[in-house]
Amino acid sequence: MLTQQPHFPAGPSQQSWDRSQWDVASSSLKPSLFIDEETETRARNWGERGTSQQHVRIRVIKKKKVIMKKRKKLTRPSTLVTFRPPVATSTAGALDLSKEQEPGCPPLGLESLRVSDNQLEASSSQSFGLGPHRGRLNIQSGLEDGDLYDGAWCAEQQDTEPWLQVDARHPTRFSGIITQGRNSVWRYDWVTSYKVQFSNDSRIWWGSRNRSSGMDAVFPANSDPETPVLNLLPEPQVARFIRLLPQTWLQGGASCLRAEILACPASDPNDLFPEAPALGSSDPLDFRHHNYKAMRKLMKEVNEQCPNITRIYNIGKSHQGLKLYVMEMSDQPGEHELGEPEVRYVAGMHGNEALGRELLLLLMQFLCHEFLRGDPRVTRLLTETRIHLLPSMNPDGYETAFRRGSELVGWAEGRWNQQGIDLNHNFADLNTPLWEAEDDGLVPNTVPNHHLPLPTYYILPNATVAPETRAVIDWMERIPFVLSANLHGGELVVSYPFDMTRTPWAARELTPTPDDAVFRWLSTVYAGTNRAMQDPDRRPCHSQDFSLYGNVINGADWHTVPGSMNDFSYLHTNCFEITVELSCDKFPHEKELPQEWENNKDALLTYLEQVRMGIAGIVRDKDTELGIADAVISVDGINHDVTTAWGGDYWRLLTPGDYMVTASAEGYHTVTRSCRVTFEEGPVPCNFHLTKTPKQRLRELLAAGAKVPPDLRRRLERLRGQKD
Repeated sequence: MLTQQPHFPAGPSQQSWDRSQWDVASSSLKPSLFIDEETETRARNWGERGTSQQHVRIRVIKKKKVIMKKRKKLTRPSTLVTFRPPVATSTAGALDLSKEQEPGCPPLGLESLRVSDNQLEASSSQSFGLGPHRGRLNIQSGLEDGDLYDGAWCAEQQDTEPWLQVDARHPTRFSGIITQGRNSVWRYDWVTSYKVQFSNDSRIWWGSRNRSSGMDAVFPANSDPETPVLNLLPEPQVARFIRLLPQTWLQGGASCLRAEILACPASDPNDLFPEAPALGSSDPLDFRHHNYKAMRKLMKEVNEQCPNITRIYNIGKSHQGLKLYVMEMSDQPGEHELGEPEVRYVAGMHGNEALGRELLLLLMQFLCHEFLRGDPRVTRLLTETRIHLLPSMNPDGYETAFRRGSELVGWAEGRWNQQGIDLNHNFADLNTPLWEAEDDGLVPNTVPNHHLPLPTYYILPNATVAPETRAVIDWMERIPFVLSANLHGGELVVSYPFDMTRTPWAARELTPTPDDAVFRWLSTVYAGTNRAMQDPDRRPCHSQDFSLYGNVINGADWHTVPGSMNDFSYLHTNCFEITVELSCDKFPHEKELPQEWENNKDALLTYLEQVRMGIAGIVRDKDTELGIADAVISVDGINHDVTTAWGGDYWRLLTPGDYMVTASAEGYHTVTRSCRVTFEEGPVPCNFHLTKTPKQRLRELLAAGAKVPPDLRRRLERLRGQKD
């Protein structure tokens, strides 16, 4: 078993905040907190050591009108204080540091939606879209002015004593609070300090107090809208209800916040409350977050446990030199078996979207265990399919997010690679040249509708292409993938190509591919077997309710993404790829992983099995019976072709129906035949034998120095006569 890594900082209240923003003035008449250089230096030194208790003295100044205070610059190089402890008011006007604690309790579940909307109340709200149900860590606002939902709970301007309350429904040991400001494209609002109260009946309340002074603790909150700030309580409290009471907030703004509560279940000796449902899984898997070193070790352990069905290889390196490891799982690892389709899962394209990474590590463990147990479904999957699992496409970004921790990483930190490139916008835009050629009537006779080449600008040495992107493109070109899904986080929806809108500069527009029926089927299969997506009582993650559309959406109709991996995969290779947004929480706490595995386990397996839908076969030379590579498979009525692999085998994903299918190859006569796809388990065999053209036969004979056969000579003479 690997050593468990903590997912919170080691000190009581590690955070990142800007000194120039800390002394913001408050729009209320609450005390404002001012910190001198000596205090900051002591706090910094205390955070760096993290071993001994220090006392920080902060002046509390009450004023009717609070003004901005400019302070002398510190002499140390950095102007950021990376650590700030929770504080409490003392009788002498000083603020005492609480005893150092580890944040041992996991999140209560505001961000992951385990806490329902009716468990949240507030003293007031500016609107329904800024109600208490919006006070969840990392919740996102709508993108347009006037959207119903905005990104926080906000009290009314005239509310002088605002509060946000959470009902845990069971006796709970509260240990800490994480807060953010308001996520909005139009407003800047955040709370700069708050108090905390507790209750067992929502009528009688008591506060969180400093043990040395006995005074109510005042906790420093946020200095920007997005950076999560952790404060541990001076003393954990057991109660059913918890209240956050903003004391100061940004001048000219409103009392707005998003929050997560750290809490452990507490015993109920009187059995007054029903037992909280347990989150778990019966599968004996390693449910925790794995950094790069731990991921490599786990993959090695799976390989050693199942050496006959696994192989680890790497497809390249990240910008910082971390290898992009792939786990291959098949009954013949290391080779492409004729007629056996290739499938891939890719996770971690955005480094802070960690759930996909862990699901693929869990999937490889599960497939290994179940194969050894003789599970027939898994055995069939591994003997009839070659599976490739890339758990971390952006390992640099993940390491950044992992160091911050699951609750403190925020919405964006670690998303990009180390060069600051969003990998999901970094693939070549093949949509634009295809659509321009279609508008000019050049497709498919002059310009192909498939396997579009890389643009010249994209392959230049100075092109802005991440090494991770280049590695994945090379991987796509080496292996004849048929089906893929890339796993993301931050929403609960499955999106399918095209991801880029056809109308230039359109922010969103329905833009289906010629294979729209297949993509909608693939997306519905995953969404329909995902437990969280099928929960009728689940609430939307942020501002859009995708359950109204079956939890699937065309990517361009959601938001346009030029240069996406989905579109590139479809237009540059044979592979059909979708995006799965796995969870509202991009980086769920370890406690959530067993439930997330159960939510996605069947969906992951069922989606892999969809590679068997449609038709498959081998295109052979009629004379030699050898497979023909790069033969084109066209389906009448669908303006998108696929090609055969080097052995002549192909797979064409299709929904049930009757199709006229044509196989063509350079130097061969074209052959067309009818192929019926049924609802029975497939794929339906649809093989072709092609005959060489006379010109091709002559070319091959002359190249070999052989004599031309009489039948071929006579045929060529007839053709010349017809030409004359």
